[in-house]
Amino acid sequence: MHAFQVSVRHEPTLLPHGMKTSALCIFFSLALVTFAVETQRKIAFERGNNIWVANIDGSHAKKIATGALPNISPDATRLAFNTDEDSKTRPGPERHIAIANLAVGKVTVLKDIPSDNCFGPVWSPDGTKLAFSIMAEKEWHLGLVNADGSGFRFVKNAGIKSDAFGAPTWSADGKSIFCHDLDNLYQIDLDGNVLKKWPLPKVLTEAGMNGGDRLSASPDGKTLLMDVDLGAEHERKNWDGPQPAIYKFDLATEKSTRVTGKNDFVWDPCWLTNEEFLCLIQKENEREPSLYRIPITGKNPKLLAKHARTPSVSAP
Repeated sequence: MHAFQVSVRHEPTLLPHGMKTSALCIFFSLALVTFAVETQRKIAFERGNNIWVANIDGSHAKKIATGALPNISPDATRLAFNTDEDSKTRPGPERHIAIANLAVGKVTVLKDIPSDNCFGPVWSPDGTKLAFSIMAEKEWHLGLVNADGSGFRFVKNAGIKSDAFGAPTWSADGKSIFCHDLDNLYQIDLDGNVLKKWPLPKVLTEAGMNGGDRLSASPDGKTLLMDVDLGAEHERKNWDGPQPAIYKFDLATEKSTRVTGKNDFVWDPCWLTNEEFLCLIQKENEREPSLYRIPITGKNPKLLAKHARTPSVSAP
């Protein structure tokens, strides 16, 4: 929640129409408005084979459908996700992009996308489009579609490996998309043209990324959160693979900084405000991760939902 800096004075303030009030009353009015706006926001996450929606504090969690990788719309009225079933015609899963109307509970599968293997839909900031990964011609591509299922198109660039399209994230202004291909971090426009390119070894000197590692652009458009795999050995028992951590990447200075602590096993970041984010934390001796809300300082995480994965949040 953003803090309002209001200087409290004891003298009454004369308003244009002669009404008198105190700055203290103004402070409480602004605080109530801010609280009301935040309580209207929603989070979405996976639990088991189902997708859930809850209030921003984790309360009143409700199961919406069977599926994976939920992404809640900026206005918190719709939930995009992918279905996930065994294919009857070939080895592997059959996955389609679907949208749930949260007011009435209706789920619509988008039929006009030319693939039966699509996943990870992500809403544009204005809620009019979805970006997602799509398998076509035996390669992964980035797809775009309007929120009503019309206007599907590929976003292609032969110079970017198909690994880049596993976890796209929109820029704050909705005019570009960030992605990575294990070797480079990219910012591309909606026609696939590369606007910026950063070699990952220069951005991350002590870590790397895998195909499922997530990016998240801050609401003010200044910073990326990066889901990374640390190169250093860890001592946690019953954990296969590298230690996950979260870095922030300043787009202006092109400098990255580790956010999470030395002994933390944290991943799947998603900005909540410019000062806080959602993430998954799995503590030692736990078998599953849980969803937390955490300041950008990386300290004092607050538990929102146990045994949850792949969080998303509606717009501020």
